[in-house]
Amino acid sequence: MIQAIIFDMDGLLIDSEPLWEEAELEVFNQVGVPLTSEMTKQTMGLRVDEVVQHWFDLYPWKDISHKEIEAKIVEKVIALIKEKGTAKEGVNEMIRFFKDKNMPMAIASSSSMDIIETVVKKLHIKNNLDVIYSAEHEQYGKPHPGVYITAAQKLGIASEKCLAFEDSPNGVLAAKAAKMKCIAVPDEKMKDDKRFGIADIILDSLSEFNLELLNKL
Repeated sequence: MIQAIIFDMDGLLIDSEPLWEEAELEVFNQVGVPLTSEMTKQTMGLRVDEVVQHWFDLYPWKDISHKEIEAKIVEKVIALIKEKGTAKEGVNEMIRFFKDKNMPMAIASSSSMDIIETVVKKLHIKNNLDVIYSAEHEQYGKPHPGVYITAAQKLGIASEKCLAFEDSPNGVLAAKAAKMKCIAVPDEKMKDDKRFGIADIILDSLSEFNLELLNKL
């Protein structure tokens, strides 16, 4: 029986993947990384420090630290969220669905707390969430399950009784490694990724979620 809900955030609750892509293309191109839109799929779902390390390993730059690059990306993403961030289809209806069932809800995101706070404020959903947690506080980001395990602990619910919603393969791997049920809502660019096969249910949109699906888990 599912007792708690844990949401990923980027690309699931908010249509932020294009915003991350825009920020990463701008910042990495400035330091000589020949990043393209297609290449950004490789790091979807990772923490920003892991994204920076990934591209540094392939295209090392000089004269600017990793932390400075991370800060530039986060600053740009926050600005873009404030300017044009929008909720994904079905988000408000789904939150009301679980609220009506008195099920505790959490966010477990790879994004920093600054970005999470910006998003929940933008979407007006903070009062509906019992826990907001960032993988920046974990030793490892997704696909390591740490962020999900800790979020469940903060909710006071066993991981096996939690349902995670994810849009990235790395996120699905993290949720399943934490022994949670997982519903995947793949990003359009990633729909053919075979790693989504380990999800319990795959949807095209959050608006497809209903009581019948919940009862199947």
